[in-house]
Amino acid sequence: MASAPASLRSLGSLSFSLLLLFLWMPVSARPANHSVLKEKGGEGRDEKELVPPDHLNGVKMELDGHLNKEFHQEVFLGKQLEDFEEDSQPRRNRRKLVGIFSKVDVNNDKKISAKEMQRWIMEKTDEHFQEAVEENKMHFRAVDPDGDGHVSWDEYKIKFLASKGFNEKEIAEKIKNNEELKIDEETQEVLDNLKDRWYQADNPPPDLLLSEQEFLSFLHPEHSRGMLHFMVQEIVRDLDQDGDKKLTLSEFISLPVGTVENQQAQDIDDDWVRDRRKEFQEVIDANRDGIVTMEELEEYMDPMNEHNALNEARQMIAVADENQNHHLELEEILKYSEYFTGSKLMDYARNVHEEF
Repeated sequence: MASAPASLRSLGSLSFSLLLLFLWMPVSARPANHSVLKEKGGEGRDEKELVPPDHLNGVKMELDGHLNKEFHQEVFLGKQLEDFEEDSQPRRNRRKLVGIFSKVDVNNDKKISAKEMQRWIMEKTDEHFQEAVEENKMHFRAVDPDGDGHVSWDEYKIKFLASKGFNEKEIAEKIKNNEELKIDEETQEVLDNLKDRWYQADNPPPDLLLSEQEFLSFLHPEHSRGMLHFMVQEIVRDLDQDGDKKLTLSEFISLPVGTVENQQAQDIDDDWVRDRRKEFQEVIDANRDGIVTMEELEEYMDPMNEHNALNEARQMIAVADENQNHHLELEEILKYSEYFTGSKLMDYARNVHEEF
């Protein structure tokens, strides 16, 4: 895949050790626990920089196999996603949404077509890619202490263990002298899994030294076709129960089985299974044969796949297309604002004409 941001069309966390264990180990927790795990992360900026994120903006599935619940909002709002999350004023958010509608409606016919939405989705996805590239530059500098433009596995391991509370100088000295490191079993397992990913990101000839671009692939596999393939392999490995390297519907929806403690938890499980079943049958299983191959899953996971963007555009339109004209009018987007932005706007109809 190309390394320059301008060529993103060809481009094929965690910080929190608890999340990372969920990423690399078979998953058995209910979906209700997923967001909770995210909230438990954030033990410090340094650690956050050092570990691949579970949540990749603009990608439909998390690295642990969960569906990305924020995907529609990410590819519709782009960088403005945080603005809608932080701003509690419906009128201001309504005006922002009116502005976005105007930008998506390229031909100014007061409605959004699937092609216009597809173009917008690709633009916002590219925006997420570029943001990841910029963040990676900062993260790379944090783990490249000698500034030679390459990070060795040992350099990374020292920084990672320091972020976990180990004495950096002692660890560095022991690694230099090939002495045994006294590391707890969980941390060692995380390191082993990270090293596998490190090997995958290390382009030929393999030297265990990552350049800035290779480090980007390490942190953000969606930027590399090879790493995207590796990511899909890991997801299939975690979900595939019979070892045939394919996914059936039952395998895809059986991931979060857990103890249901009350009716609310049961409802969460039921909603989660329904969403996964629909995504499997209507989107991921491209040939509708009841089996998802790694090739199908890789196409589904590729954030810069134009065909996927068009399908997504059609799905997004279908959600709010009340008059069934296969387009979106401003009134429809405002009415279904919670789907597109995460914010529920009140009195949308009363204000739409005065603001647009």
